[in-house]
Amino acid sequence: MENQQKHSGYTKKTAIAYALSQGGGFMLIQATVASYFSNFMTDTVMIPAAAASVIMFIATLWDAINDPIMGGICDRTKTKHGSYRPYLLWVPLVLTVVSFFLFLNPSGLSSTQKVLYIGVFYILYGMCVTALTMPQMALMPAVTKNDKERGHAVTLGMISVAIAFTIASTFTTSFVGFFGSYAPLMIIYGILAVLANIMLFRNTKERYRISVDGRSVFEDLKVFGRHKKLIIMLIIWMMSSVGYGAMFSTSVYYMMYYIMRPDLIGAYMGVLSIGALISMMVLMPLFIKICGTPTKAFIFTQAVTLICYVLLFFVGNKNMTLLFVVSGIATAFSAMEQALINFFVNDTIDYIQLKENVSMNGMVSAIKGFSYKCGSTLVSSGVLAVLAASGYIANAIGQEPESAMIAINSLRFALPAATCVILIVCLIFNPIEKHRAEINKMKESMRAIDE
Repeated sequence: MENQQKHSGYTKKTAIAYALSQGGGFMLIQATVASYFSNFMTDTVMIPAAAASVIMFIATLWDAINDPIMGGICDRTKTKHGSYRPYLLWVPLVLTVVSFFLFLNPSGLSSTQKVLYIGVFYILYGMCVTALTMPQMALMPAVTKNDKERGHAVTLGMISVAIAFTIASTFTTSFVGFFGSYAPLMIIYGILAVLANIMLFRNTKERYRISVDGRSVFEDLKVFGRHKKLIIMLIIWMMSSVGYGAMFSTSVYYMMYYIMRPDLIGAYMGVLSIGALISMMVLMPLFIKICGTPTKAFIFTQAVTLICYVLLFFVGNKNMTLLFVVSGIATAFSAMEQALINFFVNDTIDYIQLKENVSMNGMVSAIKGFSYKCGSTLVSSGVLAVLAASGYIANAIGQEPESAMIAINSLRFALPAATCVILIVCLIFNPIEKHRAEINKMKESMRAIDE
């Protein structure tokens, strides 16, 4: 393994840098936005839920649309440092500034002006995340074709993500109490993101690339579109986003209004985050080993998650111990989907290279990002739209109408349960598994040539 790592350019420093770039400050920012931004808009900036829903819909839809654009740009970037690595140097800086302004409460502005302010900076935030995520995802298949090295990178990356998410979702309320607002946190998290991505830049080399000269972004999309069976991968990526996003974005509302215990929000979010940490560090490697493939592990864990969510939908408010324990178990099994779907990104890149003999690392990563963010659009705008339609009243703990209570419970547990069912069906028909032997033979040939 040591010789393979030395030869391929994948070293311990590469692994650590990749993990910190995926998690670290970058994920601390994303976790804070995912868990608290909706509530920040409605309960701090006092933007009506309906207007907040429109902001989230427009911003996340555009965020999804610009993924293929960014992926195509990355694939066609030509510098002495490669196609993907240059973006690691400057995008984190811009993300830090934008995230700071995103969490400022613009006092003195009218309601309309607040909507415009938040809308502009949320769109910019999404574009920065895209501009950093696309090259990060596309980079590893260009660094190594060794499945063990890729799996190692993905696993370490998701452990780092889980740790960052645990810290942000558990301690954000305490951090905000100490600093007085979210904005200073964004500066601290941003500095950490900048340092991690500089480290990744310094410890990687793009070795496996096929030129895209003479091929347009639209031609890349046509290449992908010729393989209609890959639509299953799009659904898997999108539903993973819906399930995971709903789990965290609705929990604050659930504890505050359905359980009516805002004092337990931090503790509950901590349980979910610890469950995600256990998922990445312990359960995912264990179940991949037991089940044999990421696909089989994915199916099993989604089935367990489904059972937990159905149980909590009916009895989650009956007993606090039951709620916390079963929620933790559900998260421990469901959170690993965020790592497992990255295995499918690498598989899809290899599948396209096998069938078409073209390199589409950035475009495939972008298509995954597009699908994932379509799911995020459904969650971010859909949750707020449902709350608005249900008669939800901001800060009215104990006074919400019954329709809002039903909506909150359904969003917290019924929605992610439905995504589990869809994922299980799609995973059973994963088209790439049929070509696994051919893909492995291709990668062995590429490594032999490189030697």
